[in-house]
Amino acid sequence: MFNDIGPLELVTLIVLAVLVFGPDKLPKLIQDVTRTIRKIREFSESAKDDIRQELGPEFKDFEFEDLNPKTFIRKQLDNDELGLKEIRNGFDLKKEMAEVTDAVHSRESESSSSSSSGSSGGSIDMTKKPENPREERPPYDADAT
Repeated sequence: MFNDIGPLELVTLIVLAVLVFGPDKLPKLIQDVTRTIRKIREFSESAKDDIRQELGPEFKDFEFEDLNPKTFIRKQLDNDELGLKEIRNGFDLKKEMAEVTDAVHSRESESSSSSSSGSSGGSIDMTKKPENPREERPPYDADAT
């Protein structure tokens, strides 16, 4: 619960509590706080048990921590039914990137050699040209606008 409180901060909180509540009232206050926390935990556990009973025997293994999205996703990804571990282990990013760069460099060298040899043959014109140069415009419809 208090994972990010350091020892110096804890000592500061204790000293502050002694100064605010006084040394005579502090033990009674600590008892009241711990009793309240215990009652809240008991209430929470009984509510969880009631929900489990209402859900029925199909959800006997249901854990409320699974409702946390991070926990749910981590549990689903750790589950090996999908075969994600084989996919993750079979994918080598460095190898894939090397293949892509080799393909790009070989295409560049092929295109530069074909353009230097002349404009005849297998060069492809990538500019968009209309199929029919004298294409008519569609009629204007004032109602459509």
